[in-house]
Amino acid sequence: MKLFVFLLWLSSMALWVESALGQSVPVPSDVLSRTAIATSETSTGNVPSSLSALAGLPLADTGIVFTAEEFYQAVLQHNPIVKQAALLNQEAQAQVQQARGAFDPKLFSAYNRKNFGNTLYYDKWQSGLAVPILPGGLDVKMTYDRNTGKYLNPENNVPPTGLIALGVSVPITQGLLIDARRNTLRQAQLAVNLAEADRISLINKTLLDAAKAYWDWYLAYQQFRWIERGYQLAQTRFVAVRQRALIGDAAPIDTTEALITVQDRLVQFQQAAVDLQNARLSLTTFLWSSQEGAVPQPVDLPGTVIPQAAPPDQTSQVQLQDLLNRAAERHPDLVKLVNKQQQLTIEERYRRALLMPKISVEASLLSRGPLSEATTDGSGSYGFQSGNHKIGVDLAFPLFLRAERGKLRQVQLKNQQTGLERQQTGRDIVNDVQRAWNELVALEKQITTQQQTATNQQILVQAEVSKFQLGESSLFLVNSRETKLIDLRIKLEELRTKHQKALANLWYAAGSNVGSR
Repeated sequence: MKLFVFLLWLSSMALWVESALGQSVPVPSDVLSRTAIATSETSTGNVPSSLSALAGLPLADTGIVFTAEEFYQAVLQHNPIVKQAALLNQEAQAQVQQARGAFDPKLFSAYNRKNFGNTLYYDKWQSGLAVPILPGGLDVKMTYDRNTGKYLNPENNVPPTGLIALGVSVPITQGLLIDARRNTLRQAQLAVNLAEADRISLINKTLLDAAKAYWDWYLAYQQFRWIERGYQLAQTRFVAVRQRALIGDAAPIDTTEALITVQDRLVQFQQAAVDLQNARLSLTTFLWSSQEGAVPQPVDLPGTVIPQAAPPDQTSQVQLQDLLNRAAERHPDLVKLVNKQQQLTIEERYRRALLMPKISVEASLLSRGPLSEATTDGSGSYGFQSGNHKIGVDLAFPLFLRAERGKLRQVQLKNQQTGLERQQTGRDIVNDVQRAWNELVALEKQITTQQQTATNQQILVQAEVSKFQLGESSLFLVNSRETKLIDLRIKLEELRTKHQKALANLWYAAGSNVGSR
């Protein structure tokens, strides 16, 4: 019996060394199997035969590693929010196309006829083609008029074969350099850049949330591993103490002490299993599969998948300066404000143009319609020549220009406000990057300190176990040391999780995302 208890004690120590040091220590399978059998007969309650089954996981460190980079790429390729972001650019391109519609050539035709008391008063038909020209705001127009009737207005008299006019309408002052059509088109073209900035901003926010979800999953998994190992260790020690108490080598109260530790760690283990399941569910929110032209479908995370180990990223001042330069050049918030200022500048130019008198000149060359051979008189007096023309001048000018001056002032103030907002936003971005950088550097130092603390605590545990074996310590102190070590290991994983989140936040503050590193 003493030999059996001694083997159980060895298995307890081996489990702890493997948990604390992360090294593989061979443990006799027959000892573990007997331990499980003996434990199932105790009063600890319904203890699962497979601890990891509570979280739907394989045994720790035996699953398929799903790296953070693979996760980020899956989000970028298949997530519906990322695909939705791509639609913003397409919507802006549609607005540009809509604005270009103001310069589309236009066919037109109008027909009027009046017949009363067997008398044809008039029969008028005009058709033509109008072509707006983008540079200069010109309008080229070609018309064909054919009018007949007894009571036709004399100015509408045309040759029997009709009248052809080919002319142009030219703004002399207002509308020469910019008009409403060109103003709308240029602002729509700048809106494409705004949409691109919105797309990048939405993708960056999605990747930031995804990174946080991934490292929350990592932390939940590491907590589950350490608590599971602590529970196994407490369970094994309880059986050993129980057997020693049965043969009189240990006080019965030590059995109660060991049982309380088992029960306490079982509760922690069950909660860790629930936290891990919830963290996996949060991660699956970002996992989708999609085919070209098909609706994305949600994907569940396989139970055999585990997160990668936290990489030991090291910071450098070169990296900080690179991120600051990136933020100054390509941060979506700054890009949006720059383009808004350009839009307002164009709007201001347009509003200034409205302060000038509106003068436009129309000029057309005239020619009669084509004649049949029977009616041709051989005269060229009615063809296209300088003497056959029609000209007109339109002039309009509001006397007080209150509406125009008020709108111009409003646009100027908005432009100034946007400029000030741009300056403040640039300063805020620099500070955000610096704050994220400071947090990242501080976490690296904390991780180093925490690793040393955990190593020192491990030495204390080993020393306490040695003293307990010599009868110079108590089971309470051994359990306390082990619990403290588990807490320190979990705290270390929390710091590593914060470090990875801080890294993702640093890239987000710089206007990029951790998936594009």
